Amino acid sequence: MNENNKNLDNKRIMKFLIPSIIGVFLFLCPVPWKGSINIPIGIISEWLAATIKPIAPILITTVILISAIFSIITTFMKPKLIIENKLLSRLFITSNFYLIFRIIGALVAVLVFTKSGPEFITSGDTGGTMMSLLATLIAWFFAASFLIPLLMDYGIMDYTGTIIRNFTKPLFKLPGRSAIDLVASWVGNCNVGVVLTTTQYEQGYYTDREAITIATCFSAVSLPFCLVIAAMLKVDHLFIPFYIILAITGILSVVIMTRIPPLSKYHNKYYAKVGKQINEEEPAGMTKSQWALQLAVSKAETAPGLGGTLYKGVDMFLGIIFALTPLVMSFGTIALILATYTPIFDWLSLPFGYYLQLLGLEEAFAAAPATIVGFTDMFIPAILAANIVSLKTRFVIGVLSLVQIIYMTEVGTLIITSKMPIDFKGLLIIFLEKTIIALPIIVLLTNLFGIA
Repeated sequence: MNENNKNLDNKRIMKFLIPSIIGVFLFLCPVPWKGSINIPIGIISEWLAATIKPIAPILITTVILISAIFSIITTFMKPKLIIENKLLSRLFITSNFYLIFRIIGALVAVLVFTKSGPEFITSGDTGGTMMSLLATLIAWFFAASFLIPLLMDYGIMDYTGTIIRNFTKPLFKLPGRSAIDLVASWVGNCNVGVVLTTTQYEQGYYTDREAITIATCFSAVSLPFCLVIAAMLKVDHLFIPFYIILAITGILSVVIMTRIPPLSKYHNKYYAKVGKQINEEEPAGMTKSQWALQLAVSKAETAPGLGGTLYKGVDMFLGIIFALTPLVMSFGTIALILATYTPIFDWLSLPFGYYLQLLGLEEAFAAAPATIVGFTDMFIPAILAANIVSLKTRFVIGVLSLVQIIYMTEVGTLIITSKMPIDFKGLLIIFLEKTIIALPIIVLLTNLFGIA
Protein backbone atom coordinates (compact mmCIF):
# COMPACT_ATOMS: atom_id res chain seq x y z
CA MET A 1 0.00 0.00 0.00
CA ASN A 2 1.49 3.35 -1.02
CA GLU A 3 2.22 6.33 1.23
CA ASN A 4 -0.93 8.24 0.33
CA ASN A 5 -3.21 5.30 1.14
CA LYS A 6 -1.24 3.83 4.03
CA ASN A 7 -4.10 4.31 6.50
CA LEU A 8 -6.56 2.47 4.27
CA ASP A 9 -6.41 -1.01 5.81
CA ASN A 10 -8.43 -3.92 4.45
CA LYS A 11 -11.19 -3.59 7.06
CA ARG A 12 -11.90 0.04 6.11
CA ILE A 13 -11.78 -0.76 2.40
CA MET A 14 -14.17 -3.70 2.86
CA LYS A 15 -16.67 -1.42 4.61
CA PHE A 16 -16.73 0.57 1.36
CA LEU A 17 -16.55 -2.34 -1.06
CA ILE A 18 -19.06 -4.87 0.28
CA PRO A 19 -22.15 -2.62 0.62
CA SER A 20 -21.23 -0.80 -2.61
CA ILE A 21 -20.94 -4.04 -4.59
CA ILE A 22 -24.31 -5.17 -3.22
CA GLY A 23 -25.84 -1.80 -4.16
CA VAL A 24 -24.39 -1.89 -7.68
CA PHE A 25 -25.71 -5.42 -8.14
CA LEU A 26 -29.20 -4.56 -6.89
CA PHE A 27 -29.61 -1.37 -8.93
CA LEU A 28 -27.37 -1.71 -11.96
CA CYS A 29 -26.93 -5.36 -12.98
CA PRO A 30 -29.38 -6.68 -15.59
CA VAL A 31 -30.25 -10.34 -15.04
CA PRO A 32 -32.45 -12.77 -17.00
CA TRP A 33 -35.87 -13.03 -15.38
CA LYS A 34 -39.00 -14.79 -16.64
CA GLY A 35 -37.95 -14.66 -20.27
CA SER A 36 -36.91 -10.99 -20.15
CA ILE A 37 -34.23 -8.78 -18.61
CA ASN A 38 -34.66 -7.10 -15.24
CA ILE A 39 -32.55 -5.88 -12.32
CA PRO A 40 -32.67 -7.30 -8.79
CA ILE A 41 -34.46 -4.29 -7.29
CA GLY A 42 -36.98 -4.55 -10.12
CA ILE A 43 -37.57 -8.21 -9.29
CA ILE A 44 -37.97 -7.34 -5.59
CA SER A 45 -40.37 -4.50 -6.43
CA GLU A 46 -42.47 -6.68 -8.73
CA TRP A 47 -42.71 -9.31 -6.00
CA LEU A 48 -43.80 -6.65 -3.50
CA ALA A 49 -46.36 -5.26 -5.96
CA ALA A 50 -47.82 -8.75 -6.51
CA THR A 51 -47.87 -9.38 -2.74
CA ILE A 52 -49.78 -6.20 -1.86
CA LYS A 53 -52.06 -6.34 -4.93
CA PRO A 54 -55.11 -7.69 -3.04
CA ILE A 55 -54.96 -4.86 -0.48
CA ALA A 56 -53.40 -2.17 -2.71
CA PRO A 57 -56.63 -0.19 -3.44
CA ILE A 58 -57.59 0.14 0.24
CA LEU A 59 -53.97 0.84 1.22
CA ILE A 60 -53.61 3.59 -1.41
CA THR A 61 -57.00 5.13 -0.58
CA THR A 62 -56.16 5.15 3.15
CA VAL A 63 -52.77 6.82 2.59
CA ILE A 64 -54.28 9.50 0.34
CA LEU A 65 -57.14 10.17 2.81
CA ILE A 66 -54.70 10.48 5.73
CA SER A 67 -52.56 12.88 3.68
CA ALA A 68 -55.54 15.06 2.77
CA ILE A 69 -57.25 15.04 6.19
CA PHE A 70 -54.12 15.75 8.24
CA SER A 71 -52.98 18.40 5.74
CA ILE A 72 -56.35 20.16 6.15
CA ILE A 73 -56.09 19.93 9.96
CA THR A 74 -52.50 21.22 9.89
CA THR A 75 -53.32 24.10 7.54
CA PHE A 76 -56.33 25.42 9.43
CA MET A 77 -55.84 24.31 13.05
CA LYS A 78 -52.02 24.18 13.29
CA PRO A 79 -51.83 21.59 16.12
CA LYS A 80 -48.53 21.64 18.02
CA LEU A 81 -48.26 17.85 17.84
CA ILE A 82 -47.75 18.15 14.07
CA ILE A 83 -46.16 21.59 13.75
CA GLU A 84 -43.40 20.86 16.27
CA ASN A 85 -42.68 17.29 15.11
CA LYS A 86 -39.96 17.14 12.45
CA LEU A 87 -41.38 14.17 10.54
CA LEU A 88 -45.09 15.03 10.82
CA SER A 89 -44.53 18.67 9.86
CA ARG A 90 -42.65 17.57 6.76
CA LEU A 91 -45.46 15.20 5.81
CA PHE A 92 -48.47 17.45 6.38
CA ILE A 93 -47.37 21.09 6.10
CA THR A 94 -47.97 22.04 2.48
CA SER A 95 -48.88 25.02 0.32
CA ASN A 96 -52.50 25.89 -0.50
CA PHE A 97 -51.87 24.80 -4.11
CA TYR A 98 -50.78 21.30 -3.14
CA LEU A 99 -53.45 21.09 -0.43
CA ILE A 100 -56.11 21.47 -3.13
CA PHE A 101 -54.61 18.62 -5.14
CA ARG A 102 -54.27 16.41 -2.05
CA ILE A 103 -58.02 16.91 -1.52
CA ILE A 104 -58.76 16.18 -5.20
CA GLY A 105 -56.58 13.08 -4.99
CA ALA A 106 -58.54 11.90 -1.94
CA LEU A 107 -61.89 12.43 -3.67
CA VAL A 108 -60.72 10.55 -6.79
CA ALA A 109 -59.29 7.68 -4.72
CA VAL A 110 -62.55 7.24 -2.79
CA LEU A 111 -64.62 7.31 -6.00
CA VAL A 112 -62.37 4.76 -7.71
CA PHE A 113 -62.21 2.51 -4.64
CA THR A 114 -65.99 2.54 -4.11
CA LYS A 115 -66.66 2.34 -7.87
CA SER A 116 -69.06 5.25 -7.61
CA GLY A 117 -69.28 8.60 -9.29
CA PRO A 118 -68.83 9.65 -12.93
CA GLU A 119 -67.33 7.06 -15.27
CA PHE A 120 -64.89 9.59 -16.75
CA ILE A 121 -63.23 9.71 -13.32
CA THR A 122 -63.43 6.08 -12.28
CA SER A 123 -62.94 4.24 -15.59
CA GLY A 124 -60.00 2.00 -16.36
CA ASP A 125 -58.68 4.66 -18.72
CA THR A 126 -58.43 7.37 -16.03
CA GLY A 127 -58.71 6.94 -12.24
CA GLY A 128 -58.59 3.15 -12.48
CA THR A 129 -55.29 3.37 -14.36
CA MET A 130 -53.82 5.62 -11.68
CA MET A 131 -54.92 3.29 -8.87
CA SER A 132 -53.16 0.36 -10.58
CA LEU A 133 -50.08 2.46 -11.31
CA LEU A 134 -49.79 3.59 -7.68
CA ALA A 135 -49.70 -0.01 -6.47
CA THR A 136 -46.57 -0.56 -8.57
CA LEU A 137 -45.06 2.78 -7.57
CA ILE A 138 -45.47 2.13 -3.85
CA ALA A 139 -43.66 -1.19 -4.22
CA TRP A 140 -40.78 0.48 -6.12
CA PHE A 141 -40.48 3.30 -3.60
CA PHE A 142 -40.58 0.95 -0.63
CA ALA A 143 -37.73 -1.15 -2.00
CA ALA A 144 -35.74 1.89 -3.14
CA SER A 145 -36.13 3.78 0.15
CA PHE A 146 -34.35 1.06 2.12
CA LEU A 147 -31.80 0.01 -0.52
CA ILE A 148 -30.70 3.37 -2.01
CA PRO A 149 -28.36 3.97 0.98
CA LEU A 150 -26.17 1.18 -0.41
CA LEU A 151 -25.42 3.49 -3.36
CA MET A 152 -25.41 6.77 -1.45
CA ASP A 153 -23.87 6.16 1.95
CA TYR A 154 -20.97 3.74 1.38
CA GLY A 155 -18.79 5.61 -1.10
CA ILE A 156 -19.52 4.17 -4.54
CA MET A 157 -20.83 7.49 -5.89
CA ASP A 158 -17.80 9.33 -4.49
CA TYR A 159 -15.43 6.77 -6.02
CA THR A 160 -17.13 6.67 -9.43
CA GLY A 161 -17.57 10.44 -9.53
CA THR A 162 -13.88 11.10 -9.02
CA ILE A 163 -12.78 8.47 -11.53
CA ILE A 164 -14.98 9.58 -14.44
CA ARG A 165 -15.22 13.31 -13.71
CA ASN A 166 -13.14 14.11 -16.81
CA PHE A 167 -15.80 12.44 -18.95
CA THR A 168 -19.03 13.84 -17.51
CA LYS A 169 -17.80 17.39 -16.84
CA PRO A 170 -16.91 18.43 -20.41
CA LEU A 171 -19.68 16.39 -22.04
CA PHE A 172 -22.66 17.12 -19.78
CA LYS A 173 -21.30 19.86 -17.46
CA LEU A 174 -22.07 17.54 -14.55
CA PRO A 175 -20.03 15.98 -11.73
CA GLY A 176 -18.81 12.43 -12.19
CA ARG A 177 -21.17 10.97 -9.58
CA SER A 178 -24.08 11.78 -11.91
CA ALA A 179 -23.10 8.72 -13.94
CA ILE A 180 -24.47 6.50 -11.17
CA ASP A 181 -27.82 8.31 -11.49
CA LEU A 182 -27.81 7.74 -15.23
CA VAL A 183 -27.08 4.03 -14.99
CA ALA A 184 -29.43 3.50 -12.03
CA SER A 185 -32.39 4.89 -13.93
CA TRP A 186 -31.37 3.69 -17.40
CA VAL A 187 -31.27 0.00 -16.54
CA GLY A 188 -33.62 0.21 -13.58
CA ASN A 189 -36.41 2.69 -13.07
CA CYS A 190 -36.66 6.41 -13.78
CA ASN A 191 -38.47 7.09 -10.50
CA VAL A 192 -35.59 5.57 -8.55
CA GLY A 193 -33.21 7.76 -10.55
CA VAL A 194 -35.19 10.90 -9.65
CA VAL A 195 -35.36 9.94 -5.97
CA LEU A 196 -31.60 9.36 -6.00
CA THR A 197 -31.04 12.75 -7.66
CA THR A 198 -33.28 14.72 -5.31
CA THR A 199 -31.68 13.08 -2.28
CA GLN A 200 -28.19 13.90 -3.55
CA TYR A 201 -29.28 17.50 -4.19
CA GLU A 202 -30.67 17.87 -0.67
CA GLN A 203 -27.39 16.50 0.74
CA GLY A 204 -25.27 19.09 -1.10
CA TYR A 205 -23.77 17.00 -3.91
CA TYR A 206 -25.49 18.71 -6.87
CA THR A 207 -26.15 22.37 -7.66
CA ASP A 208 -29.61 23.60 -8.71
CA ARG A 209 -28.68 23.37 -12.39
CA GLU A 210 -27.00 19.97 -12.07
CA ALA A 211 -29.89 18.39 -10.17
CA ILE A 212 -32.54 19.72 -12.56
CA THR A 213 -30.50 18.61 -15.57
CA ILE A 214 -30.04 15.09 -14.21
CA ALA A 215 -33.67 14.72 -13.14
CA THR A 216 -35.14 15.96 -16.43
CA CYS A 217 -32.59 14.64 -18.92
CA PHE A 218 -30.69 11.72 -17.42
CA SER A 219 -33.59 9.77 -15.97
CA ALA A 220 -34.69 7.13 -18.43
CA VAL A 221 -37.07 4.20 -18.38
CA SER A 222 -35.92 0.68 -17.68
CA LEU A 223 -34.96 -1.81 -20.37
CA PRO A 224 -38.00 -4.02 -19.66
CA PHE A 225 -40.33 -1.03 -20.13
CA CYS A 226 -38.64 -0.19 -23.45
CA LEU A 227 -39.45 -3.74 -24.55
CA VAL A 228 -43.08 -3.26 -23.51
CA ILE A 229 -43.42 -0.02 -25.52
CA ALA A 230 -41.73 -1.57 -28.57
CA ALA A 231 -44.15 -4.51 -28.38
CA MET A 232 -47.18 -2.21 -28.02
CA LEU A 233 -46.11 -0.41 -31.20
CA LYS A 234 -45.30 -3.67 -33.00
CA VAL A 235 -41.66 -2.70 -33.57
CA ASP A 236 -40.17 -5.19 -31.10
CA HIS A 237 -38.60 -7.13 -33.98
CA LEU A 238 -36.44 -4.00 -34.46
CA PHE A 239 -35.56 -3.70 -30.78
CA ILE A 240 -31.76 -3.56 -31.19
CA PRO A 241 -31.77 -0.47 -33.47
CA PHE A 242 -34.70 0.87 -31.41
CA TYR A 243 -32.64 0.81 -28.20
CA ILE A 244 -29.44 2.04 -29.88
CA ILE A 245 -31.28 5.06 -31.33
CA LEU A 246 -32.88 5.69 -27.92
CA ALA A 247 -29.47 5.71 -26.21
CA ILE A 248 -27.78 7.93 -28.81
CA THR A 249 -30.68 10.39 -28.85
CA GLY A 250 -30.73 10.55 -25.07
CA ILE A 251 -27.01 11.37 -24.89
CA LEU A 252 -27.00 13.90 -27.75
CA SER A 253 -30.08 15.73 -26.46
CA VAL A 254 -28.47 16.15 -23.02
CA VAL A 255 -25.25 17.49 -24.58
CA ILE A 256 -27.27 20.12 -26.45
CA MET A 257 -29.75 21.04 -23.71
CA THR A 258 -27.16 21.61 -20.98
CA ARG A 259 -25.69 24.41 -23.12
CA ILE A 260 -28.88 26.34 -23.89
CA PRO A 261 -31.73 27.87 -21.86
CA PRO A 262 -33.63 27.04 -19.79
CA LEU A 263 -31.21 24.53 -18.22
CA SER A 264 -28.17 26.76 -18.70
CA LYS A 265 -29.95 29.57 -16.81
CA TYR A 266 -30.49 27.72 -13.54
CA HIS A 267 -28.12 28.76 -10.75
CA ASN A 268 -24.95 26.81 -10.02
CA LYS A 269 -25.49 27.00 -6.29
CA TYR A 270 -26.01 24.25 -3.74
CA TYR A 271 -29.04 23.64 -1.55
CA ALA A 272 -28.80 26.43 1.01
CA LYS A 273 -29.52 24.30 4.08
CA VAL A 274 -26.44 22.10 3.62
CA GLY A 275 -24.09 23.90 1.19
CA LYS A 276 -21.48 22.21 -0.99
CA GLN A 277 -20.50 18.70 0.15
CA ILE A 278 -18.80 17.41 -2.99
CA ASN A 279 -15.07 17.31 -3.75
CA GLU A 280 -13.99 15.29 -6.78
CA GLU A 281 -10.73 17.19 -7.41
CA GLU A 282 -7.71 15.20 -6.26
CA PRO A 283 -5.16 17.11 -4.10
CA ALA A 284 -1.57 17.62 -5.20
CA GLY A 285 0.56 14.51 -4.83
CA MET A 286 -2.29 12.05 -5.19
CA THR A 287 -3.49 10.20 -8.25
CA LYS A 288 -7.16 10.24 -9.19
CA SER A 289 -7.65 6.61 -8.13
CA GLN A 290 -5.95 7.20 -4.77
CA TRP A 291 -8.16 10.19 -4.04
CA ALA A 292 -11.28 8.30 -5.19
CA LEU A 293 -10.52 5.49 -2.75
CA GLN A 294 -9.83 7.95 0.08
CA LEU A 295 -13.18 9.67 -0.48
CA ALA A 296 -15.06 6.39 -0.76
CA VAL A 297 -13.60 4.93 2.43
CA SER A 298 -14.19 8.17 4.34
CA LYS A 299 -17.81 8.22 3.18
CA ALA A 300 -18.34 4.60 4.22
CA GLU A 301 -17.01 5.33 7.70
CA THR A 302 -19.72 7.96 8.24
CA ALA A 303 -22.51 5.63 7.05
CA PRO A 304 -25.24 5.00 9.62
CA GLY A 305 -25.61 1.61 11.23
CA LEU A 306 -28.53 -0.72 10.61
CA GLY A 307 -30.84 1.27 12.89
CA GLY A 308 -29.91 4.55 11.23
CA THR A 309 -30.36 3.08 7.76
CA LEU A 310 -33.80 1.71 8.65
CA TYR A 311 -34.83 5.08 10.11
CA LYS A 312 -33.69 6.87 6.94
CA GLY A 313 -35.60 4.35 4.84
CA VAL A 314 -38.82 4.83 6.80
CA ASP A 315 -38.40 8.62 6.70
CA MET A 316 -37.82 8.62 2.93
CA PHE A 317 -40.69 6.21 2.22
CA LEU A 318 -43.24 8.08 4.33
CA GLY A 319 -42.17 11.38 2.79
CA ILE A 320 -42.69 9.99 -0.70
CA ILE A 321 -46.03 8.25 -0.23
CA PHE A 322 -47.81 10.95 1.78
CA ALA A 323 -46.62 13.78 -0.47
CA LEU A 324 -46.52 12.02 -3.83
CA THR A 325 -49.40 9.53 -3.83
CA PRO A 326 -52.28 12.05 -3.67
CA LEU A 327 -50.64 14.25 -6.29
CA VAL A 328 -50.06 11.34 -8.68
CA MET A 329 -53.71 10.36 -8.25
CA SER A 330 -55.00 13.91 -8.87
CA PHE A 331 -52.55 15.10 -11.57
CA GLY A 332 -52.59 11.75 -13.35
CA THR A 333 -56.36 11.37 -13.40
CA ILE A 334 -56.89 14.94 -14.64
CA ALA A 335 -54.29 14.44 -17.37
CA LEU A 336 -55.82 11.14 -18.47
CA ILE A 337 -59.32 12.66 -18.53
CA LEU A 338 -58.07 15.44 -20.81
CA ALA A 339 -56.27 12.95 -23.06
CA THR A 340 -59.15 10.46 -23.22
CA TYR A 341 -62.28 12.60 -23.29
CA THR A 342 -61.28 15.93 -24.84
CA PRO A 343 -59.64 17.02 -28.12
CA ILE A 344 -57.27 19.37 -26.31
CA PHE A 345 -54.14 17.42 -27.27
CA ASP A 346 -55.26 17.35 -30.90
CA TRP A 347 -55.42 21.14 -30.85
CA LEU A 348 -52.18 21.67 -28.94
CA SER A 349 -50.24 19.23 -31.12
CA LEU A 350 -51.11 20.86 -34.45
CA PRO A 351 -47.68 22.59 -34.76
CA PHE A 352 -46.00 19.22 -34.20
CA GLY A 353 -48.05 17.80 -37.06
CA TYR A 354 -46.38 20.28 -39.40
CA TYR A 355 -43.02 19.52 -37.74
CA LEU A 356 -43.38 15.77 -38.34
CA GLN A 357 -44.49 16.47 -41.90
CA LEU A 358 -41.39 18.62 -42.44
CA LEU A 359 -39.26 15.72 -41.15
CA GLY A 360 -40.82 13.47 -43.80
CA LEU A 361 -42.94 11.19 -41.61
CA GLU A 362 -46.14 9.66 -42.92
CA GLU A 363 -49.43 10.19 -41.04
CA ALA A 364 -47.85 13.23 -39.42
CA PHE A 365 -51.04 14.78 -38.08
CA ALA A 366 -52.37 11.44 -36.81
CA ALA A 367 -49.12 10.97 -34.88
CA ALA A 368 -48.87 14.59 -33.64
CA PRO A 369 -50.92 14.16 -30.40
CA ALA A 370 -48.55 11.35 -29.36
CA THR A 371 -45.62 13.82 -29.43
CA ILE A 372 -46.99 15.93 -26.56
CA VAL A 373 -49.38 13.69 -24.63
CA GLY A 374 -46.34 12.02 -23.06
CA PHE A 375 -46.20 15.00 -20.70
CA THR A 376 -49.19 13.47 -18.91
CA ASP A 377 -48.18 9.80 -18.84
CA MET A 378 -45.56 7.68 -20.63
CA PHE A 379 -48.01 4.96 -21.71
CA ILE A 380 -50.38 7.23 -23.66
CA PRO A 381 -48.12 8.00 -26.69
CA ALA A 382 -47.81 4.28 -27.43
CA ILE A 383 -51.56 3.80 -27.00
CA LEU A 384 -52.33 6.68 -29.39
CA ALA A 385 -49.73 5.61 -31.97
CA ALA A 386 -50.50 1.87 -31.92
CA ASN A 387 -52.99 2.13 -34.80
CA ILE A 388 -50.77 4.19 -37.10
CA VAL A 389 -50.11 2.24 -40.30
CA SER A 390 -46.58 3.53 -41.00
CA LEU A 391 -43.95 1.36 -39.28
CA LYS A 392 -41.40 4.18 -39.42
CA THR A 393 -43.77 6.66 -37.77
CA ARG A 394 -44.64 4.19 -34.98
CA PHE A 395 -40.92 3.51 -34.50
CA VAL A 396 -40.11 7.24 -34.18
CA ILE A 397 -42.97 7.91 -31.76
CA GLY A 398 -41.90 4.95 -29.62
CA VAL A 399 -38.32 6.18 -29.28
CA LEU A 400 -39.50 9.76 -28.66
CA SER A 401 -41.87 8.73 -25.87
CA LEU A 402 -39.00 7.00 -24.06
CA VAL A 403 -36.65 9.98 -24.47
CA GLN A 404 -39.12 12.63 -23.25
CA ILE A 405 -39.61 11.04 -19.80
CA ILE A 406 -41.00 14.14 -18.00
CA TYR A 407 -44.51 12.86 -17.37
CA MET A 408 -46.71 14.31 -14.66
CA THR A 409 -48.22 11.05 -13.41
CA GLU A 410 -44.87 10.08 -11.87
CA VAL A 411 -41.55 11.77 -12.67
CA GLY A 412 -42.92 15.30 -13.08
CA THR A 413 -44.74 15.16 -9.75
CA LEU A 414 -41.65 13.76 -8.02
CA ILE A 415 -39.56 16.64 -9.35
CA ILE A 416 -42.09 19.38 -8.52
CA THR A 417 -42.57 18.14 -4.95
CA SER A 418 -38.81 17.97 -4.34
CA LYS A 419 -36.64 20.80 -3.02
CA MET A 420 -35.28 21.52 -6.52
CA PRO A 421 -36.17 25.07 -7.70
CA ILE A 422 -38.30 24.12 -10.69
CA ASP A 423 -42.06 24.47 -11.23
CA PHE A 424 -44.70 23.12 -13.63
CA LYS A 425 -43.96 25.79 -16.23
CA GLY A 426 -40.23 24.98 -16.15
CA LEU A 427 -40.91 21.27 -16.63
CA LEU A 428 -43.25 21.97 -19.55
CA ILE A 429 -40.68 24.15 -21.32
CA ILE A 430 -37.94 21.52 -20.87
CA PHE A 431 -40.31 18.81 -22.14
CA LEU A 432 -41.18 20.77 -25.29
CA GLU A 433 -37.56 21.69 -25.92
CA LYS A 434 -36.46 18.08 -25.54
CA THR A 435 -39.19 16.99 -27.97
CA ILE A 436 -38.16 19.57 -30.58
CA ILE A 437 -34.46 18.65 -30.28
CA ALA A 438 -34.93 14.87 -30.13
CA LEU A 439 -37.28 14.43 -33.10
CA PRO A 440 -34.83 15.29 -35.92
CA ILE A 441 -32.11 13.18 -34.25
CA ILE A 442 -34.46 10.18 -34.05
CA VAL A 443 -35.65 10.60 -37.65
CA LEU A 444 -32.08 10.97 -38.94
CA LEU A 445 -30.88 7.85 -37.10
CA THR A 446 -33.99 5.92 -38.17
CA ASN A 447 -33.19 6.79 -41.78
CA LEU A 448 -29.54 5.76 -41.32
CA PHE A 449 -30.67 2.37 -39.99
CA GLY A 450 -32.85 1.96 -43.06
CA ILE A 451 -36.12 1.62 -41.18
CA ALA A 452 -39.10 2.42 -43.38
